[in-house]
This record gives sequence, structure tokens and C-alpha cells, in this order.
Amino acid sequence: MWGIIPAAGKGSRIQPLAFSKELLPMGGNLEGDLRRPRAVSDYLMERFALAGARRICIVISPDKADILQYYGGSAWSASICYAVQPRPEGLCDAIFRALLVIEPGAPVVIGLPDTIWFPADALRRLPDDKFSFLLFPVVNPQFFDSVECDDEGRVTCIRVKEAAAVSNWIWGAFKMPGSTLHELFELWTRRDRKDEYIGTLVNAWIEQGGQAWGVRAGESYFDVGTMDGYLEAMRVLVERTRGILPGRQVA
Repeated sequence: MWGIIPAAGKGSRIQPLAFSKELLPMGGNLEGDLRRPRAVSDYLMERFALAGARRICIVISPDKADILQYYGGSAWSASICYAVQPRPEGLCDAIFRALLVIEPGAPVVIGLPDTIWFPADALRRLPDDKFSFLLFPVVNPQFFDSVECDDEGRVTCIRVKEAAAVSNWIWGAFKMPGSTLHELFELWTRRDRKDEYIGTLVNAWIEQGGQAWGVRAGESYFDVGTMDGYLEAMRVLVERTRGILPGRQVA
């Protein structure tokens, strides 16, 4: 299984920082009696590993060499390679930069490196052979990509940061066969690559007869790319740290 991490964004909502936002310290690991800081993107790495990803492609911009230096060639028993998005041209463009290494027969999981969500093993609930979204309940869906599903769990519409969002369930990560990722790229190309967000592309995918599924297996979701999300995530991580046993990871 492949994991794709789009990490080429500028992070303007939480700048200025002296490093890439994906390396923002969040919580920590216990190594014996020592507690070491943990980069926010490491939580997604862990969740990919729990889902079974053994190969990860991180998409970075040319000025994010610090991510390459931080992770090198492996993390969480997964091998890491890198792709470059020359200019910040949206999430779809970033994800499709990884296509050169994704074979059609391999399942693919995709998540955002400036988020933390629970439970950590929720991606295991997504099937390998379907295009499916891991959904989380939030109080303010208008700030996210709200996902509407029918009674059988099929995605009917994704509303991208719309004030009129009906569903309070948002996607936090998604999974699909590699062949579906290639088909989405072909659709994106036919649409003149105008889709910046994955939500508008998926709506077009559904309109032409494609299927996607929503799985309500998420419990809590934090967007660390904003100060409010950062502070709330830190509060939750501190609470989860209490009573932790030596040698166990904070997650």
C-alpha cells in the first residue's frame, strides 16, 4: 500500500515559522524516561503505518528541503520517496505529482500532514477496493469539506468550505485503488486541470457515474494549520498524555 502526503503548501495561516509547518512540534514521544518533541506530520505517518502503508510519497515544494532532511528515506517501517510541486497550485495538483510511482494495482491512502485525528487506526475501516473517505464529525463544517452521503453510504456531494453545508461530517483522509487515482487524474486533465480541491473533482467524478463512499469511523479531528486548531490539538494531546506508561507513544 502507498501513502501520499501533500506537503507543498505555504502554511500561510500559521506563519511566520522558521521551518515548514509540517514539522511543527506537537506533543512528543517517550523513549525510556526521555520525552522528545514530535512533528505534527508524524501523526499521519503513524496512521498510514497502522493502515498498512509500506511506501510513502511526500510531495514537497522546492523550498521545503527541511522535510526531506527530517524524514530521510524511512519512517514507521515505511520507505519514503519525494515528489516536487514547483508552484502551489492546489491539492489536486499536489496529489497527482505522486502518480509516477503509484502502480494501478496498489491501494493508496491520502491524508493531510497538518491535521491530527483519532482513532489512530481508523483508516483500517476503509476498504482496499473502493474509493472511500474517512469521515469525522465537526461543529463547524463550513470551514472544511463537508461530505453528504445517501442511506447506503455513497457520497452524493462534497461541499468545499460552503456556508450552507448540510452535513457536519467532513473528510479527513481517503483511500482508493491505484487505478482509481489514475482515472481521477485523467478526469482532472479533461477538465483542464481547473480543480484545486479534491471535493470539486469528486463531484465531477460522481456526475459522470463514478462512486465514492463515506465511512463514519472518525471521532475527533484537528486542523493544526490554524492557531485555534493548534491550541485545541495541544490541549487534547496533553490530556491524552496523563497517565501514560513509560515507553509508550503519545498519540
